[in-house]
Amino acid sequence: MNDYDALRDYLKKQKLPEFVLSFEQIEEIIDAALPRAAHRASWWETLRSPQEKMPQREACLAGGYIATRQADGKSVRFKRMK
Repeated sequence: MNDYDALRDYLKKQKLPEFVLSFEQIEEIIDAALPRAAHRASWWETLRSPQEKMPQREACLAGGYIATRQADGKSVRFKRMK
């Protein structure tokens, strides 16, 4: 189990096509602090370096969502993949 399996499982249970979670909410879900890199938009970017395995990205995709950091720098929008 990696640090983001709980996020994957949370996303799999969601019914909304799109929603926003704060970094604090994500930390509660994964029961750990997000790394400082999580505050950069590129850390959440689904299409960034697809050959590079990134556990947070893999968890979001496995949960059926694409994640995008919001402009406020404190939250992430999750949009269901088609």
